[in-house]
Amino acid sequence: MRGSLWQLGQSITRRLANGDKKAVARRYFASEAELKKTALYDFHVAHGGKMVPFAGWSMPIQYKDSIMDSTLNCRENGGLFDVSHMCGLSLKGKDSISFLEKLVIADVAGLAPGTGTLTVFTNEKGGAIDDSVITKVKDDHIYLVVNAGCRDKDLAHIEEHMKAFKAKGGDVSWHIHDERSLLALQGPLAAPVLQHLTKDDLSKLYFGEFRVLDINGSLCFLTRTGYTGEDGFEISVPSENALDLAKAILEKSEGKIRLTGLGARDSLRLEAGLCLYGNDMEQHTTPVEAGLTWAIGKRRRAEGGFLGADIILKQLQDGPSIRRVGFFSSGPPPRSHSEIQDEQGKNIGEVTSGGFSPCLKKNIAMGYVKSGLHKAGTKVKILIRGKAYEGVVTKMPFVPTKYYKPS
Repeated sequence: MRGSLWQLGQSITRRLANGDKKAVARRYFASEAELKKTALYDFHVAHGGKMVPFAGWSMPIQYKDSIMDSTLNCRENGGLFDVSHMCGLSLKGKDSISFLEKLVIADVAGLAPGTGTLTVFTNEKGGAIDDSVITKVKDDHIYLVVNAGCRDKDLAHIEEHMKAFKAKGGDVSWHIHDERSLLALQGPLAAPVLQHLTKDDLSKLYFGEFRVLDINGSLCFLTRTGYTGEDGFEISVPSENALDLAKAILEKSEGKIRLTGLGARDSLRLEAGLCLYGNDMEQHTTPVEAGLTWAIGKRRRAEGGFLGADIILKQLQDGPSIRRVGFFSSGPPPRSHSEIQDEQGKNIGEVTSGGFSPCLKKNIAMGYVKSGLHKAGTKVKILIRGKAYEGVVTKMPFVPTKYYKPS
């Protein structure tokens, strides 16, 4: 989905406040009948969720809180997100690692069992097909989650390569976890609240680690990860148990963890400097340009062996021509496609995501600029509605991350 979810949330809130419910229904909910619904759809509506179309699903952009308040509450206490629109799948078989390594930049073989990493699916030109969090459950089982908006093309891409791989005698099969729901529990209260619902010691589960365990009486896949910069978890739960789990989490938090929608999720991930596929990364963007060089495994840099490796490895050697950077700016918040100029007014790039930071109380944005103009402190101008506003390149994340790692 192009553009800012935060911006969409603000637009809906303004129209609802003005009593223009019919316009909201026409503008945002016209295709409601065709949209898929998660197992928590009725729960969202009952809790005041403002439902919007997102990647073919009806999803809550926000609840009764403003996006600003929801963002702050997630950082201060916690937020519970329904992310069941995302696609979880398992690859199994003795050759599942060597198969996946043909498609992604990660050193999957080098992961310890029960650990994972962010990776990128690449095309023949080195561009990003999608980003994904992958986990090596065991040597013959990989669990991964792909973006809802990329589901169809990702699955077609994986299936096409899997058929060719199997035709040559490779042992790999897949299962798409459409029988499961996915909840993201994020923020400082995430671990203490979830600990009430499981006997496993969560203090021994660190950022990027994965376990299959009993939570609230159902067998869940638990990954200590998230999309907010906060400590937290993504919980894959059988769909028939998702509602009970959501209710239990909210109840155990005594009202401090709140249901949180896609609008706050967007401002949280922007503050954390994390890419949104379709905005900050696309088919023509390489992982090196996107600032994800760290995700290319050391062995993969030496050996290649993934789609587009020749282009990506050349960029690692020579440097890319453009780079993703962060910005602070004055004036109205920058938006996707805002032009970036140097101090002389010459075009040097484009904003890909931007908004007002609820935590920093100022404008933040990310985008791509020509190499050489990417260093922190470089002054720029950002064009908004034809007018140039002062900006400066800054390091990301904008808000410090709080991932739970061994001390």
